[in-house]
Amino acid sequence: MPSSPAVQSFTGTSEYIVSPELARAVDVAVALGRPLLVKGEPGTGKTLLARDIARFYNTPLERWHVKSTTKAVDGLYQYDAVRRLHDSRFGDGDVRDIGRYITMGPLGRAFQRDERVVVLIDEIDKADLEFPNDLLHELDTMSFTVAETGETILAKHRPIVIITSNNEKELPDAFLRRCVFHWIEFPDRALMNRIVRVHHADAEERLLVGALEAFYALRAVDGLRKPPSTSELIDWVSALRHSGMDPAKLLGAGLPFIGTLLKKEQDIDTASRRFSANPGKAGGRTGH
Repeated sequence: MPSSPAVQSFTGTSEYIVSPELARAVDVAVALGRPLLVKGEPGTGKTLLARDIARFYNTPLERWHVKSTTKAVDGLYQYDAVRRLHDSRFGDGDVRDIGRYITMGPLGRAFQRDERVVVLIDEIDKADLEFPNDLLHELDTMSFTVAETGETILAKHRPIVIITSNNEKELPDAFLRRCVFHWIEFPDRALMNRIVRVHHADAEERLLVGALEAFYALRAVDGLRKPPSTSELIDWVSALRHSGMDPAKLLGAGLPFIGTLLKKEQDIDTASRRFSANPGKAGGRTGH
């Protein structure tokens, strides 16, 4: 079984700000050679984490975006039986060479690489309930067998596996036992300010202060079905800057460009009533 070589401690990158707790979770998963299972609200940067781990370690990233119809074998390899049948009917190539019809999936490609890579298994909770359990053997042994050829693929290097979930369904206990788990807490204002600054380094300070006040006030509104996330805040600041919004007027008659922050009609109605009724209380002062 391939071992996990010693690597430097993860600290994030200039484009991805991590909390100390998340950085430690990455380090533990890498050191133990275990998948890192990351949960949290949509828009908290779970998927981007894998990209930036790959950038931090200067290694390739293999992405496996899971859908409701995804099967575990899809991430290992795919056998194109239709193309082989076509070739057998029309005499195109040697159909006895089954390997010609085998294409490696993201995990299979990672196993075959001559260097250590990062593998992202994104939104695992979208798949069938048995999907995680179907990966247990492969993740434990870092190997799999191609049923059609009998060939066993053994990982040359143990990949860094990042698994994300939006918590839409519970994952099996047997699978959870094999993972390092981390819940990404929603950023506090200080951390969020640093995150937004990554994307808006030259934004006016008064605008960011006002935007953050309004954003956290909006998240605190009772009854929202989908509170705004980090990614929506970043888009909202872009809209505010593009419009030339005066920070002092940010909360004057309700939140401008509210459709950038909220994506449910019911939420927009709820927030609009709340902010229009109490514009001063919603966001506080926005600078002097």
